[in-house]
Amino acid sequence: MEAFSLYFISLLVVFISFSLPFLCHRSDSKKCKLPPGTSGLPLVGETLHFYLSGPEKFIHQRMKKYSDEVFATSLIGQNMAVICGAAGNKFLLCTANDFVSPWLPAVQSRFSNWVVSLGKSRKDVHTKIHGFHQAVIMSPEALKQYIPIMDSLTRQHLQTDWDPFQVVKVYPASQKLTLILACKLVLGLDPDRAQRFSDSFAVAQQGFFSLPINLPGTTYNRAVKEVEKLKQEFLKIILERKKMVLENREKAGSDILSRTLLDENVHLLSDLEIALCLVSLMIPSFESTSSSITFVLKHLSELPYIYDMVYKEHMEIAKSKDPEELLNWEDIKKMKYSWNVICEAMRLTPPAIGSYRVAKTDIHFAGITIPKGWKVLWSPFTTNKNPKYFPEPENFDPTRFEGDGPTPCTFIPFSTGPRMCPGKEYSRFLILVYMYNVVRKFKLQKLIPDEKVLYRGAPYPASGLPMSLQPH
Repeated sequence: MEAFSLYFISLLVVFISFSLPFLCHRSDSKKCKLPPGTSGLPLVGETLHFYLSGPEKFIHQRMKKYSDEVFATSLIGQNMAVICGAAGNKFLLCTANDFVSPWLPAVQSRFSNWVVSLGKSRKDVHTKIHGFHQAVIMSPEALKQYIPIMDSLTRQHLQTDWDPFQVVKVYPASQKLTLILACKLVLGLDPDRAQRFSDSFAVAQQGFFSLPINLPGTTYNRAVKEVEKLKQEFLKIILERKKMVLENREKAGSDILSRTLLDENVHLLSDLEIALCLVSLMIPSFESTSSSITFVLKHLSELPYIYDMVYKEHMEIAKSKDPEELLNWEDIKKMKYSWNVICEAMRLTPPAIGSYRVAKTDIHFAGITIPKGWKVLWSPFTTNKNPKYFPEPENFDPTRFEGDGPTPCTFIPFSTGPRMCPGKEYSRFLILVYMYNVVRKFKLQKLIPDEKVLYRGAPYPASGLPMSLQPH
C-alpha cells in the first residue's frame, strides 16, 4: 500500500508540474497572438498521437488545420511551436540564433548533465561539443582517411552477415555495421567489443523522445540507466587510451579518441567532456545513418531502373580499380547519381524527425509570438512533400537533385546554418560505401510489400525490411 501511495503521489506531482505551464500560457494568451493549435491532454499532450499517427501525418494534419507557417502543440511534456516551410526553416535555422538556443529532450540532456554537474554551463557544453565536432569530424583530411576503413569493414560485414544467407533483414544488419564503424572510427574498438554497446544505444535512443517520467519500468527510466552505463564505459575506454598514448604515442591509432588525446589542446577538455563529445557522435549515427541505408535499399528493390543506373555507375568505378583495392576519395566523388538517389530517399523518408530549440526571449514570426521558454521544432516533414517545392512529391525522382537542386531551405536532412549536423559528410560516405558494396553483389527483392514504418527518433521498418538476395 505504501509503495502504491508513493507511486500515485509521484504521478500526481508530474501531472501538476506539466499542467501548470499549460494553464499559465492560456491565461497569457490575451497579451499576444500565440501560435494556433492545441496542447492536447495534460502530461502526455499530443505525444501519443504524434507517434501513433507518425510524425509526417501528424505535422501535415496540423499544418492544414491550423497554419502552414507555425502551429502549437505539446510533445514530450513541452509547450512546442512547430515552424513550417522554407521561410520558417531559414528563419529558425539561419537567422534566429540570437533568439534561440539548442534544446535536447530529457534523456539526451542527461549527457550534457555529466559536465554541467562539474560547474559548466549548458551553453558552454554545447559550444565545446560543436567546436569539437567541427574540428575533428568535419576536417577534410580526417574524412578522406575514413573511406578505405569504411570499405574494408563493409566488405567483411557482407561476407559474414549477407553472403551466407538467402534472406537478410536490412535494418538490423545496417545497424550492426554502423555501430561497428562508429566504434572503430571513433573509439578504435574491434567489432566484438563494439557489440557491447548495441543494446545500450538502442535503449537510450528509445528514451530520447519519451515522456520524462523517471519511474521503474518506464522507457525513460530504462534509458537513464543505459546512459549511466555508457558514461562509465566511455570513461573506462578514455582512461585506457590515455595510458596507452602516454606510454607510446607512436602506437596511438588514427581513431577520433586517439587523435583527440594527442591534440595539444586536449587539456581544455575534461574526461567527461571528451566522453560527451564522443557519445553525441555515435548514438545519432547508430539510428539515423542505418535508417537512411535501409530506405535507400528499399527504394532500389522497388525500382529496377533506378537500381540499374546505380549499378552501372558503381561498375564503372569498380572497373577502374584492382579487385582488392579499397575505395578512396576520388571514387566517392564519382558517385553523383548514387548521391542523388540517396537524397531522394531521404526526402521521402527523412532520417530524423527534426531538431529542437528553446526560445530565449519572445520570438515574433509570421505575425505570431512564440513565448520565451517554449520549445521550437524544426522538421523536414513541413517541406519534403510540399508540391510547391517538389512537383509530384510521392514519385521517386533523383533528377530533382541535378543542377542547382531544390529551392534553398526546402531539403535539409542534416539541418542547415550554424547548427548543421557535423556528421553530414561522415554519413554521406558511409551510405555511399554500403550502397556500392551491396549493389555490386546482389539484386534485392523486398519480401513484405507494404511494411509499416515506425519511429523512435529515426524511422525504421516494423519487421526490419527482410530482403531476398540474388547474387550477381
